[in-house]
Amino acid sequence: MVHFVGAGPGAPDLLTLRGAGLLRQAGCVIYAGSLVNPALLALAPDGCRIYNSAEMTLEQVLDAISAAEADGLDTVRLHTGDPCVYGAVREQMDALDARGIGWDDTPGVSSFCAAAAALGAEYTLPGVSQSVIITRLAGRTPVPEQESLAALASHGASMVIFLSAGMLDRVQAELLAGGAYAPSTPAALVYKASWPEERLARCTVGSLAAAGEEHGIRATALVLVGDFLSPGGYERSKLYDPAFTTGWRQGER
Repeated sequence: MVHFVGAGPGAPDLLTLRGAGLLRQAGCVIYAGSLVNPALLALAPDGCRIYNSAEMTLEQVLDAISAAEADGLDTVRLHTGDPCVYGAVREQMDALDARGIGWDDTPGVSSFCAAAAALGAEYTLPGVSQSVIITRLAGRTPVPEQESLAALASHGASMVIFLSAGMLDRVQAELLAGGAYAPSTPAALVYKASWPEERLARCTVGSLAAAGEEHGIRATALVLVGDFLSPGGYERSKLYDPAFTTGWRQGER
């Protein structure tokens, strides 16, 4: 059996209880070494086979899983954050199905959640933004044309940009090309959210590239963009408004 487990954003205590339990019982762990905190490997039992998938191809990962299966060992496939966001898990699941190997999926805390927590921010503020766009800049790996950063930036929604901190000059240019974000629109860089070395750099869309250079942030960081980062300017939530009737309480009128 293969257990896909979201390792969380970095802090060991942000791993879920279910994920920790699976790690403690694993006979084989294949972890995304470029991003997963290696401290989590301390949960694996003595004698557990441990592989760093950053050094492996998909075929090598599958061969390691198949070898563990042949020896009657469960494998934990440990991915950063939540596996459903830039985890390359679908291709693994489909390949395991083809090999007749069972699997399940344990969600984790995504880094975009940890980044908001680090900034004390809420992506969905009434009267400001009710949508969150999670995306990345096209680089060596392309994105569909209709999902270019400039096209998505035209919505002016709250945005989280993964895997792009090394191309902040291009990120800045495409965000501005979308037309909905002004140079003064708030932005932030969050480096290694929840890790001991976490760093925050608040800036604007027009100063993203300069902020990255000033703070030495070129990788392992998220770019957050939108007016949700502004102080104030939002409406009160209807959910807790005494005048608003819900299915749980009667409003004042």
